[in-house]
Amino acid sequence: MSTDLPSLDKIDMKIIQLLQQNARMSVAELADKVGLSATPIKERMRRLQDQGVITGYHAKINPHLVGQGLLVFVEIKLKDKSASLFAEFKRDVLRIAPIMECHLVSGEYDYLIKVRMTDIAAYRQMLGDILLQLPAILESRSYIVMEEVKETHLLPMGNI
Repeated sequence: MSTDLPSLDKIDMKIIQLLQQNARMSVAELADKVGLSATPIKERMRRLQDQGVITGYHAKINPHLVGQGLLVFVEIKLKDKSASLFAEFKRDVLRIAPIMECHLVSGEYDYLIKVRMTDIAAYRQMLGDILLQLPAILESRSYIVMEEVKETHLLPMGNI
């Protein structure tokens, strides 16, 4: 992927904002809200996808209603700061299904991961039997989420 940012005008930004709010919005509805006909909307959407701005369309699922109500954030400290150990950890973490997000961070710990599980027993088992068995990990610190105050997938698009 190129490091050059795509050139996005106000209409592109409006399309992105509308699709973030409702990815199932029809092309006709998008065209109406943006003030263009369907053909240029389709062309812009195709260009935004080709440029990697739009990376997919997803259903947002309520984790509590599908038995994944426990949310845990885990700080991970690696044994050392070698490139090979970081690569090994990244390769291993990609294979662990309950890990929803993994971020390299600054500070005392090296990674912050987000995990969804059925309950604390399942988390304890995954932590002990899978995560902490990874050879790169020195230490972890878990934060069990008591209440989810705000979670959004919407990127702030400014005043459009």
